[in-house]
Amino acid sequence: MATVTVTVMSLLLLAWLPAGVAHQEPPPWGKPRSHRTLRCYSAEELSHGQAPPHLLTRSARWEQALPVALVASLEATGHRRQHEGPLAGTRCPVLRPEEVLEADTHERSISPWRYRIDTDENRYPQKLAVAECLCRGCINAKTGRETAALNSVQLLQSLLVLRRQPCSRDGAVDPTPGSFTFHTEFIRVPVGCTCVLPRSTQ
Repeated sequence: MATVTVTVMSLLLLAWLPAGVAHQEPPPWGKPRSHRTLRCYSAEELSHGQAPPHLLTRSARWEQALPVALVASLEATGHRRQHEGPLAGTRCPVLRPEEVLEADTHERSISPWRYRIDTDENRYPQKLAVAECLCRGCINAKTGRETAALNSVQLLQSLLVLRRQPCSRDGAVDPTPGSFTFHTEFIRVPVGCTCVLPRSTQ
């Protein structure tokens, strides 16, 4: 089901791209690809942190993607993280059904996860909510404790983003100071965790 959802979303994102933006099909797993647009912007035309208006109105509707949609709620509930990388002190919880009946899916899962906000100033959207598994194994539904009989793995969603890069406005080899262009890129964003059988019993 997750694979079908990711495929449909990727096709919709491609359909929303304007004809003037160069792009290509999603890359094979593990081999991200990108293609640069032709327009070179100056700081006066577009301030840092903004994307071209025509891309925001006619291209991919990022606000509908889960990693983007979750950012506002994470910030509103005080879960915003200032630093990238694995969360320090994260521990696999003991699952007590009576305590999590009204909790969100990521807290009731036998492969629980939490979200943090990943920030990249040279990417649009700049902020993405990414999932981090809390357990290496999975939680035994009977005992509520972690078991190594299963492994927790991330579920990845392919997401189209814009990447800023320096560019030359006069065709010179060296970039023009303060000028930048955008290229489209597919990245894989962790959106949740699930349980799988270990690859080896050793």
